[in-house]
Amino acid sequence: MVQKTLKRLPSKHKALLSGFAAFLLVLLIVPTESAKASKHSQILELGVRYDLPLEITPSHNLNESIQDDKAVWVSYEVKKGDNLAKIFDRVGLSPQETYYVSKAGEDAKLLLKLRPGEHLSFLVDDAGRLASLRYAISPTDTLIISKDESAGFVSSRQQLQLDTRYNYAQGEISSNFWNAALKANLSEKHIMSLAGIFGWDIDFALELRQGDTFNVVFEELYSEGEFVEYGKIVAAEFVNQGESFTAILHDDGNYYTPEGRSMRKSFLRAPVNFKYISSSFKKRRFHPVQKRWKAHRGVDYAANTGTPVIAAGDGKVIRATYDKYNGHHVFIQHGEKYVTKYLHFTKRAVKTGQSVKQGQVIGYVGATGLAAGPHLHYEFLVNGVHRNPRTVSLPKAEPIAKKDAAAFAKIASTRVQQLNNTKRIMLAMNR
Repeated sequence: MVQKTLKRLPSKHKALLSGFAAFLLVLLIVPTESAKASKHSQILELGVRYDLPLEITPSHNLNESIQDDKAVWVSYEVKKGDNLAKIFDRVGLSPQETYYVSKAGEDAKLLLKLRPGEHLSFLVDDAGRLASLRYAISPTDTLIISKDESAGFVSSRQQLQLDTRYNYAQGEISSNFWNAALKANLSEKHIMSLAGIFGWDIDFALELRQGDTFNVVFEELYSEGEFVEYGKIVAAEFVNQGESFTAILHDDGNYYTPEGRSMRKSFLRAPVNFKYISSSFKKRRFHPVQKRWKAHRGVDYAANTGTPVIAAGDGKVIRATYDKYNGHHVFIQHGEKYVTKYLHFTKRAVKTGQSVKQGQVIGYVGATGLAAGPHLHYEFLVNGVHRNPRTVSLPKAEPIAKKDAAAFAKIASTRVQQLNNTKRIMLAMNR
């Protein structure tokens, strides 16, 4: 019986069972047929083989594992112009499988918005049918779509259990903020985040000076001791032209001063990505195209063509069009009191009548209209009067809620202490 059963098994399972049986025969005390009758145990001698009754029942789980051994994982990178159907076709899967996968629950809709550079992994069985699919939504979150009992597909999400550790960075600006932050080993994600945190108070394009400093405490996320990704900035200090600004992250995802005042303002100081800014401005100048002196009622931010321009505040687009003077341009109304104007786009990204949020891309830097080179001309009007957007007093957002004030005060105290500790560490290292 044993020999017949072993012959039907794959070689790797046959070898495993044979070795296991031999091990038991050598070390264990096993009742023989005669011993069963007497119900007395027989003392066996080491190194002597005895007959062992062995019944093997075919296992459903064993068959499944054998089938899984034949399945193959295939990974594909999403290319420009790809969609789910095109990728499934390259893998050799049917349009029906594409359809059923796209309908495998609410999370499966994420597959309809794939971006170039992302990866999909397919588990394909020996018959060429899809058994499972994996899509990394983020370094910590994976979408899994698998066959269910009804031969359809179901979706689920697998999230890594993460441990949070804190790290710090300090830097001093010598040429520009971007280079100083990279030298301090800040990630690009954190550099942009830091500029966003202080962007309501500091114009990172024009107001930074040599000798300005920054001090940052940020999260690092680990899984089973392995680094996964950077988390949020939890505390930061920026000294600009001798004035110190401190920001603490609260549980609501917003940043506040240690006293609980919101870092957020109704308007950003600069509506262009600071990384690409290259020149300053003059209020009165000789127009490079019209060749005459005239009032310059805004700020010119020289930047590379195609640099994204964002809305300085929440509002409604009251004008988005083209003319020979302003080129492609956008005007935004913010409540009853404020209007912001953005001129010389190479391309607009919003339409008249559209509502926009602070930080939303509304166009891209260009040189259309009366422009000598690629730049953004930015104007800020208060009750119809042009004001300097770099110096105008901006309305502030609401402070932290009273019910959260006590809890935030404890968080702020801890974070300020962390910032101060990093200062002492860096001071000791530089001595």
